[in-house]
Amino acid sequence: MVAAFAAIAAVFWVLGWYKAAVLMTALSIFSIWFFRNPERHAPAGERLAVAPADGKVIFVGEVDETRYLNAKAVKVSIFMNVFNVHVNRAPESGTVKEIHYNPGKFVSANLDKASLDNEQNAVIMDCDGRRVMFVQIAGLIARRIVCWVKTGDSLERGERFGLIMFGSRVDIYMPPGTDVRVKPGDKTKSGETILGVMP
Repeated sequence: MVAAFAAIAAVFWVLGWYKAAVLMTALSIFSIWFFRNPERHAPAGERLAVAPADGKVIFVGEVDETRYLNAKAVKVSIFMNVFNVHVNRAPESGTVKEIHYNPGKFVSANLDKASLDNEQNAVIMDCDGRRVMFVQIAGLIARRIVCWVKTGDSLERGERFGLIMFGSRVDIYMPPGTDVRVKPGDKTKSGETILGVMP
């Protein structure tokens, strides 16, 4: 995408279409900035679950997860706007057991129904006997979910596993009894902010 914007901008500059060239150059610069991928340092400690995404916490609570886990879970939802880093990271160390991709709608990712209705990709990990699920959810503008892992892969806490383009959401489901350390309105930093301590 960045290369395409830059190529189009170059053509417009050559043709002398300066207004269009300035617009495409600005889009190229924004795309470079949007796809930034900074280094992060995951905290050490046992049973910690860290944020899988940069953004704002919009939901914390216990839910019945009936699609894949078929169990009660502590859910934390993080909304990413277009200004957040969109690289997603594993909340805890473990082994990928299941991946479920579902096409869907593209309603605004900060709405409750986005968790069920929107295009999404769910990754379930075994973390030392604890099942943790994190779900990448496309948003109103985001139209592409990228997941770099497959079933059987091992991930370390804070390791990159994918990204979502241009505004979206990530839901994480932790075991009941998790001592949650965030609340709605808190800002998170992917791979670093501790969401909770699992039982």
